[in-house]
Amino acid sequence: MDNLLTPIEVSDLLGVTIGTLSVWRCKGSYPLPYVKVGRRVMYKATDVRSFIDKRRFFHSDLAVGEV
Repeated sequence: MDNLLTPIEVSDLLGVTIGTLSVWRCKGSYPLPYVKVGRRVMYKATDVRSFIDKRRFFHSDLAVGEV
């Protein structure tokens, strides 16, 4: 079974506030799935990892056409 993370743990990993996570959930701003366990909100560790991996970008200092 997947490890479940608390909003505090996820906010630390992503560098955002718990309030930001709440806004994301309510507005659907970002595709970060969550699990409701009673009144508690939890996040699957694999979903958080996938969310982070999908936001990886690479930058090159080379101008277009340079090699």
